[in-house]
This record gives sequence, C-alpha cells and structure tokens, in this order.
Amino acid sequence: MTTTRRRASPLLFLFVTVFVDMVGYGIVIPLLPFYAREYATGAVLVGLLGSLYAAMQFFGGPVLGGLSDRVGRRPVLLVCLSGVSLAYLLLGLSTTLPMLVAAVALAGGAAATLATAQAYIADSTTPADRARGLGLIGAAFGLGLIAGPATGGLLSLHSLGTPAFAAAGLAFCNVVFGFFVLPESLPESRRTATPLLRLNPASQLRGVFGMVNIRGLLLVVFLLNLSFAGLLTNFPLFSNVRFGWDASANAFFFGFVGLCAVFTQGFLIGRLQPRFGEARLLVGGLALMAINLGLVAVAPLSWMLYPVVGALAVGVGLAIPSVTALISRRVPGGSQGKVMGGIQALLSLTLILGPLVAGGAFDYLGVPAPYWIGGLLATLALLAAARTLSYSGKASAYAMSYEQPKPGA
Repeated sequence: MTTTRRRASPLLFLFVTVFVDMVGYGIVIPLLPFYAREYATGAVLVGLLGSLYAAMQFFGGPVLGGLSDRVGRRPVLLVCLSGVSLAYLLLGLSTTLPMLVAAVALAGGAAATLATAQAYIADSTTPADRARGLGLIGAAFGLGLIAGPATGGLLSLHSLGTPAFAAAGLAFCNVVFGFFVLPESLPESRRTATPLLRLNPASQLRGVFGMVNIRGLLLVVFLLNLSFAGLLTNFPLFSNVRFGWDASANAFFFGFVGLCAVFTQGFLIGRLQPRFGEARLLVGGLALMAINLGLVAVAPLSWMLYPVVGALAVGVGLAIPSVTALISRRVPGGSQGKVMGGIQALLSLTLILGPLVAGGAFDYLGVPAPYWIGGLLATLALLAAARTLSYSGKASAYAMSYEQPKPGA
C-alpha cells in the first residue's frame, strides 16, 4: 500500500505542476488585454506581451531541461514553481508597464517546466507505460486550458488582480506539496554535465537535430505543432466573422475542445496504446488533424465545428504523446532532459511563429486560409512521420536479419 502511494505521488505532483502552469497560462493570456490597457491601447502591446511569454519559454525550456540532466529533476521543478508563484504575485501587484513586462517574462521563463516533467516521466516509467504517463501530462495540459480562462473570468469579477493572486497561491501550494512528496527520478550516476553556455535554444536545437535517429521525428513535432499553434488566437476571429460567435460562445467552445483533449490523453490513449502502439497512433492522429483542419475551413454551419474540431482535438491528443514517447525511446536516460528541452524549444518556436502565420493568412489570404495552411502542414507532418517510421522499420528488420546466425555456424 505504501509502495503504491509512493509511485502515485510523483505522477500526481507532475499532473498538478503542468495543470498549474496551464491554469496560469489560461488566466494570464486572456486577461493580458485588460492588464495592458492600463498603460496603452490597441493590440500591438498585447501581441508583444504574448510573444514575450512564448519567447521566454523558447529560451527557458532548453536551459531547464539541460539543467535537470545536470542537477536532477526535483530541484528544477520546485524552483520553477516558486518562480511561477512570484511572477503571478508580481502580475497582481503591477502598477507600471515595466512591472507588467517583468511579470510576464518571469511567468513565461519559469513556466517552461514541461520538458523537465516529460523527462521525469521518461526516467520513472517503462517504455511500455511511457505514452500513458505522457498522456496523463497531456490531460493536465487540457484541464488547465479549461480551468484557466473560466477561473480568470470568474475571479476578475471581484478585481483584476484577484486571478493573478489566486494563481500565485496555487503555485505556492504546489511547491509545498512537491517539497514533501516528490522524490528525485534521476540518480547521480545517470546525470550529465552539459556546459551551461550550451544550454540555449540554438545550441540545444543543433544538439537534438544532430541526433540522426530522432531527426525525422523532430521535424514531425515542429510541423504538427505549427499546424495549429496559431489557431488558439485566430479561431475567435474566424468564428466571429464566419458565424457571428461572441466571446461567451467561443469560451464554451474552447471548454468543449479541452474536454476532448482530456478524454483523449487521460483515457483514450492509455487504452489504445497497448493495442496499436505509438507509431500507429501517431499516424492516425496526424491523419485526423490533416482532414479536420481542412474541414474547419469549409464548414457551412456553426454546429459542424463541434464534431470537426472535437475530432481534431482527438488527433492532437493522440499524436503529441505518441511522438514524444517514440523520441524518448531513442535517446539514453541521461539525455532525456536535454532532448525534451529541445522539443520544448521547438514547441515555443511554433507558439511564436504560429500566430504570425495565422494572422497574416487571415488578413491577406482570406478567412479560411489559416485552416488550409494548417491542414497542409499536418499533411506534411504525416508524410514525414510515415517516411521516418518506414525507414526505422526497415533498418530494424535489416539489423535483425544481419544478426541472425547462419545455418551451420
């Protein structure tokens, strides 16, 4: 009984950690226009603050992932959660534009813990259970995206600072919780001392793309995330122009999408993975994404968006943990944090580029253009995955036949 509790506690803590990160993200990003309007009007400042948050994650992810390979996962997770708590406290207390910028920058950098959480899962699970563990993290991701905007909207009725103070308190409680229940997953014998000067996105990306056995899968990660990275900011514009949806209709819709993501990554993938394996789930998820992104562009009635985007969320929920699990199987244990940091750098890069691509396509190519482009990118990811997995299968078969003893030997 004690053993079960010790095994469950780290996963519970990681679930709460990612959940807190995404609740904070869900609180901060929708309310940025209201925080920023105290100092300037227009969308430029809001866009810059959103890009700053993503850029800090872009730079912070590789540093934190590589640092966790060096000093262990536990201290990195606890220090980052402390930084998140401080950032949201600073956000609630902000009275000047520099304080607001500092709060957003600190929140983005300290919230770049996804890579370390994924590396912890890779340390403490068997290859067969890895996709299920990563799916649990994905469920926390989706739940946070549901709870964040709803929590921020309700608490902002009291005051604009209340949501930030609530997020700060939640993060601080998680620090205390983790201090007492979270064991270290990476023993000292498996730690690697990557030079600190190499812990930057450019070096990290060069390092992970230098690993030939995962290069094709990293391309898949980039393309599949870029295919929908800009749609969170673009969809409210699309639904308003195409179907006249207001803010409440969009909020309800995003709640539905979040539930689909939670169902997929928290329930569905754990049952499908043992039967089909990560490779087939990745291909199937990418196919769902490519088809349904195109269907969003041509949907003639608003109610059709629910099944179409629901299927899209299922595809994303199948593809992301599957490709992450496939990558983690191909790298040694001591490099998990560095590789996951490189993956997070790719994700953050798509969060910077995606809104720019979607916004430019919407303004200059037409209302459905971002979804046609997203479908094309998902199709390219599908082709890249099929080619990579096919090549890997042929290489494995060749190696097995080469190692087979010859008759009479």
